Amino acid sequence: MQPMSTVAGIFAVIAGLFHVAAFAMESLLFHRASVRRIMTGRTEDVPAVRIWAFNQGFYNLFLAVGAFVGVYARATDHETVGDALVLFSCGAMALAGIVLVVSDHRLWRGALGQFIPPAIAVLATLLA
Repeated sequence: MQPMSTVAGIFAVIAGLFHVAAFAMESLLFHRASVRRIMTGRTEDVPAVRIWAFNQGFYNLFLAVGAFVGVYARATDHETVGDALVLFSCGAMALAGIVLVVSDHRLWRGALGQFIPPAIAVLATLLA
């Protein structure tokens, strides 16, 4: 049994923390104009967007939990489960980062944050 690469574990946790922050902004703080400006580039409150953001925030939270549980599972000698969770959760995060930048190039900063840490975690897991 090999321990999960330290790099994979660190970047999976960073990716998870990024997605917990996204959860907080989308599901808990979206009522604030300043948060809406960060997330959408606009300050007006649109009820349909608020509902979408609330739901999307939970997707982000669940992906973060998957990454955290994967790192924990790997650290407690459940290699296959840990690798599978990290690969799935971080793979989904990284792919969503690509979708974000393709859908609106102005969101490239957020897309980088959403893509780079989980992509490093995926590569480091595959190479460990």
